[in-house]
Amino acid sequence: MAVTVGAGRLGLGTLRRLPTESRPLLRPGSVPAGIVHLGLGAFHRAHQAVYTEEAMARAGGDWGIVGVAPRNPDVVTTLAAQDNLFSVTTTSAEGCHTRVVGALAGTRHAAGDPAAVVALLADPAIRVVTLTVTEKAYQLDPVTGRLRPDLEVAADLRTDRAPVTVPGLLLRGLLARAAAQGPPLALVSCDNLPANGRRLRGLVEQSVAYAGVPEPLAGWVRESVSFPGTMVDRIVPASTAQTLADAERALGVTDLAAVVAEPYRQWVVEDDFPGGRPAWERAGAVLTADAGPWERLKLRALNGVHSAAAYLGALAGRETVADALALPHLSTVLRRLVAEDVAASFDPPGGVSVVAYGDEVLARFANPAIHHRTLQVAMDGSQKLPQRVLHTVADLRAGGRSARWAALVVAAWLRFAQGHADDGSPLPLADPLAGEIRAALAAGPPTPAGAVDAVFALREIFPAEVAEDDEVRAEVTGWLTALRRHGVAATLAGAR
Repeated sequence: MAVTVGAGRLGLGTLRRLPTESRPLLRPGSVPAGIVHLGLGAFHRAHQAVYTEEAMARAGGDWGIVGVAPRNPDVVTTLAAQDNLFSVTTTSAEGCHTRVVGALAGTRHAAGDPAAVVALLADPAIRVVTLTVTEKAYQLDPVTGRLRPDLEVAADLRTDRAPVTVPGLLLRGLLARAAAQGPPLALVSCDNLPANGRRLRGLVEQSVAYAGVPEPLAGWVRESVSFPGTMVDRIVPASTAQTLADAERALGVTDLAAVVAEPYRQWVVEDDFPGGRPAWERAGAVLTADAGPWERLKLRALNGVHSAAAYLGALAGRETVADALALPHLSTVLRRLVAEDVAASFDPPGGVSVVAYGDEVLARFANPAIHHRTLQVAMDGSQKLPQRVLHTVADLRAGGRSARWAALVVAAWLRFAQGHADDGSPLPLADPLAGEIRAALAAGPPTPAGAVDAVFALREIFPAEVAEDDEVRAEVTGWLTALRRHGVAATLAGAR
């Protein structure tokens, strides 16, 4: 039941008050659930939920989404009070448009009721499970890609306690489904991981082995579960008070689950769904046999550039990525990063120009209506840097090419990790390896070369082929020296 707040709370009872163009394409509760989604954050609500609602509106199907919040119950409480409705405001310099989305058939809080989530995963009505849980939740070694369970994951996989981690929830749900000889299922990672489908398959298979699952349950998992790879793309900043105010102004009611996003969106999906799927192509998704080239394009030419702008922008005191791109020479340097390093590091999808894609990326990042904070993008750098930047470095060096501009990004991350901006103000290191990074830096000589030696020894971040490459070390040391001595503005001005 909707709750009255101020102008009235978004919910079934206030749908008739919405402007016609802002009403959902589907009425919540009118479509049975066919999808479970793990990770009920802003990105899912502005991306997969939008695609799925549009697909059902155009082609039908019982593909309502049950959204699961793994840890934080706040979004579940908020959405439940709004009859699972929320709005997405698409914003650009040309203006804004707000529409309420009705794709959610329900919500669950995994930590609060893990048994309910396990039952959902085993439910034969559910044929697709999607995930946006961030890189950390997969518990995969960034270099080897293999499961690296911490104590909590190990307890989930090897004891009968109620599962609290993503690997534990998936394993328990799949085993319950296997025990009932349920229908096949697709597990679909929508996180920014290279080869995310294969990595999710590895997580599940290694979880099965680690837990000592007997046959025939293990055989059912091998034969009945598919792992389509994906590439997802849409800039969805964290919601703020302004996000909520803009949504209320557009809708005439209060939406405490409102999200904001850029106009651009893309979803590339490998078409491997043994139990069926929504007609996502009717909503503009690209269905393909191999998402790999698309993944590399996005990770290197978009996410890598995003991280570069975030680190350099934060060091220069810029609050948002759009603000950072207003720095003199930064756009030029980022174009060179794309044209000279990223484009030379891999083969893009057929018919796609990496340079043109990079130009489009920079235009999107410069959107003044998207307040994507540099510190938000800079979070979890140790988890992001390998696939966004270090894979570019490794592939370039394997081909005998320089990685000069990618080395600048590594140096900017390292300068950021040292904890203060060019004006001396503190910078937070919000990173799962923050302790290890700080300890390495504290133990080494207080010089650029010493800092490079210290962090390059962290194999959780830097693979041996990068860490032991003398040319890469020299390039990163040179950039770090310039950033420390002269700051971002002067370093960019002197870049050649």
